[in-house]
Amino acid sequence: MKKKNLTSLSEFIDSEVGVKGTKKRGKFDSEYEAFKLGVLIQQARQEKGLTQEQVAALSGTNKSYISKLEKDLKDVRFSTLQRIIKDGLGGHLQISIKF
Repeated sequence: MKKKNLTSLSEFIDSEVGVKGTKKRGKFDSEYEAFKLGVLIQQARQEKGLTQEQVAALSGTNKSYISKLEKDLKDVRFSTLQRIIKDGLGGHLQISIKF
């Protein structure tokens, strides 16, 4: 039996936030990327078995900065992000541009 009224996540976001290209959707997408970055850093830290304090010490920042980054810090300097990932987590930052 086919279920009615099912909506994909993309359709839901389009209807609730706006379609791509609108100002409101641009803000939403930007904030989602910041949120996603924080989650990735938190997951990497936990997989390494490190505390926020340990990552902060290794990367030359402080625990509150790592905490804010994991909880959706909007503005992060690229050089600081690289240090956290390389020195704090022992990882490598990969960047791509998609259109």
